[in-house]
Amino acid sequence: MANDNRTFAAPPWRPDRLAARRERLRARGAIRQALRSWFLAEGFVEVDTPILQTSPGAEIHLKGFATALESPAGDQRQLWLQTSPEFSMKKLLAGGETKLFQFAQVFRNGERSALHHPEFTMLEWYRAGAGYEALMADCEALLRAAAQSCGARQLSFGGRHCDPAAPFERVSVADAFRARADIDLLATAPDPQHPEAALLAQAAKRSGIAVHDGDGWDDIFFRVLLERIEPWLGHDRPAILYEYPASMAALSRRKPTDPRVAERFELYACGVELANAFGELTDAAEQRVRLQADMAEKQRRYGVRWPVDEDFLAALQSGLPACSGIALGFDRLVMLCTAAERIEDVLWLPVS
Repeated sequence: MANDNRTFAAPPWRPDRLAARRERLRARGAIRQALRSWFLAEGFVEVDTPILQTSPGAEIHLKGFATALESPAGDQRQLWLQTSPEFSMKKLLAGGETKLFQFAQVFRNGERSALHHPEFTMLEWYRAGAGYEALMADCEALLRAAAQSCGARQLSFGGRHCDPAAPFERVSVADAFRARADIDLLATAPDPQHPEAALLAQAAKRSGIAVHDGDGWDDIFFRVLLERIEPWLGHDRPAILYEYPASMAALSRRKPTDPRVAERFELYACGVELANAFGELTDAAEQRVRLQADMAEKQRRYGVRWPVDEDFLAALQSGLPACSGIALGFDRLVMLCTAAERIEDVLWLPVS
């Protein structure tokens, strides 16, 4: 039998490995407690929603975990582990809740890196009757509360640092593309819902961004974002990147005063994406069209599609109030507060 020269890491529960994480894990608990206290003081209700879902989410590029629900009679139907509690929390908004938050365990297959883990904690919250600008203010308060709870004077990752006490930078996606890549992004989408890959490809090539055969508009957009924009976001102070193109609205509504863009923003610190927020779409008919289009694109790209959650659409149809919502990567926030280099450093027991 051939020798097996592979080196296997000691399990994460071993005393030496747990001891190496203990200080950061204590900070994790302090941060969770501080954020929970902030929400409760602001009049939010903490909720728990099912991890098992009819549909794991709406994202084209995510991979899910499928499972089977078995009845006592032995009948089975497929369910999924949630990639986000979004659908469930919006059902509660439709039911009459107005300010709610949740520390949710979420699951995304095929993701593992310094910043990714197949199971992680998402902090998600919603405000009925408030625009997404209110969530920007929430983010400023929460990052400061998190840092103060564990004595962090700055947020750190990969040699970059920023001050959560400083006023957050706010920059639109269009302005960021113009400043960092010399690209007029909105000009590449004469029809906001159907941007033209050829126009963005031309602009990207002029800026020195690689373009490959078969690239769609989204492919080029994300390449520019990752190479030219994200690394510069959240230096010295956290940054909010807002007003995404209308074609990237996801579950957000278009901006009433400028239908070329959506009421969507992402929060960055030290070049790390921390949160994704929406002024929520409340039109059930439009939401159905978007979900079906996204699943058709998922089928085209990856040969798989997720079912549409009809109960979620029924909740929208019943009257989802005007609201805004946001999902924040809690583990990443703990990483930044404790200067951790890998997400496993702030998890009690990483998935082996």
